[in-house]
Amino acid sequence: MDAARRIAIVGSPGSGKSTLSRALAARTGLPLVHLDQLHWEAGWTEPEESVWRARVARAAEGESWIIDGNYGGTMAPRLARADLVLWLDFPTALCLWRLGKRIAGNYGRVRPDMTEGCPERLDWGFVWYVACFRRDGRPRLLAALPGAAGTVVPIVRPAVLDALLAERDVQRVASRSPS
Repeated sequence: MDAARRIAIVGSPGSGKSTLSRALAARTGLPLVHLDQLHWEAGWTEPEESVWRARVARAAEGESWIIDGNYGGTMAPRLARADLVLWLDFPTALCLWRLGKRIAGNYGRVRPDMTEGCPERLDWGFVWYVACFRRDGRPRLLAALPGAAGTVVPIVRPAVLDALLAERDVQRVASRSPS
C-alpha cells in the first residue's frame, strides 16, 4: 500500500477521532484539519451554509491532509479524495463514556480541536445525538462510504485503535484485519 497522503477519520462523536487524528498528524507530518474548527464560529454559532461548504471543499482540495469529523452533508468531497478512511465504529456506551470524560475534563475550556470561543459544555442535545448515532448517523455514514476513493478501514475494537495510536507505520496497521 502506498503512503496515504489524505486520511479521513470518521465515526461517532466520542469514538476518538480527534485523538487519533492528532497522533497521526504528529507521526506523519500531514496537515491536520478538525471539521469542528471549520464549522463552529466563536460563541457556538454556525456559518452560512455556503461559507461552511466552501471551507470544507478548500480543505479537501489540499494535496495532503488528515481531516477528522463527520458532517454528512459535506462528506462526499472528502471521501472522494481520501486515500485512506479510518472509520471508528464503536459501541454507543463507549462513545457516551468517552464523551462524558471529555466534557468533565475540559468543561469551560476550549479543546485543541475546537474553535476559539467555543468552550466545552454539557449539551444534552449533543448527548442525545451520540446516544442515537448508531441508529441515525451510522446508516448515513455507511451509505456514504462507498464514495471513498481509497481504502476504508473499519475499526470496531478499542484494542485496534490503541494499536494504531501506538504504531508508527499507519499503512501497516491499515493493511491489517479491519476489525
